[in-house]
Amino acid sequence: MEPVIQVRGLVNRFGKTLVQNGLDIDLFRGEVLGVVGASGTGKSVLLRSIVGLQTPTAGHITVLGADVLKDDLTRTRARWGVMFQDGALFSALTVRENVEAPMRVQFNLPSPLRRALADLKLAMVGLKPDAGDLYPSALSGGMRKRAGLARALALDPEILLLDEPTAGLDPIAASEFDTLITLLRHALNLSVFLVTHDLDTLNATCDRIAVLAAGKVQVTGTLTQMQAVTDPWVHSYFHGPRAHAALKG
Repeated sequence: MEPVIQVRGLVNRFGKTLVQNGLDIDLFRGEVLGVVGASGTGKSVLLRSIVGLQTPTAGHITVLGADVLKDDLTRTRARWGVMFQDGALFSALTVRENVEAPMRVQFNLPSPLRRALADLKLAMVGLKPDAGDLYPSALSGGMRKRAGLARALALDPEILLLDEPTAGLDPIAASEFDTLITLLRHALNLSVFLVTHDLDTLNATCDRIAVLAAGKVQVTGTLTQMQAVTDPWVHSYFHGPRAHAALKG
């Protein structure tokens, strides 16, 4: 399998706090990788390191063959899309303008074409055209996440990185978002790096799961394979009532 993201020996330290200590992880082309771990294990720090927003203390990161810590990432950034928690939309821009923002940075497109492409992305994530005229403050939590996903898809990326995409959503909205991720993954041939704590999302969308603990990836495998892991935290996480409900569902 071809790795589209490779992380080797990652170290992230904040003062005296060592968040990652020699972490290795791969995302393979076409797969959805779920990243889980207890609070403070650095799941979001790992994602931010991969996209160049966090400079690690040590280690190597390559995305689509580019060295994130050394190379000019101008072109590579156009090949990935990131959705941060709660969408992280620009509050002073309309939803449509938020989706157009990456196009303005990367391409010199005429305004009518940018608008048409933005409306297409909004439709792809299940938002109606009139949602493009709204500001983020007028959106529900689910709509903000869909708008953030539309912006992440603005440049037709090969890799999608999602940070807690279903956090804060009610069960119905979360299930609909899981279905949307799965549909888009297959329709657009995406590779997806998904940080989550949601067992239903892991079950519905992920091919593999990576568990972070003690500064490293402790184990990777399918949700079913996680049932056989004896590590106390992994066992507790994947054998609790929610895990059983997710697997049954």
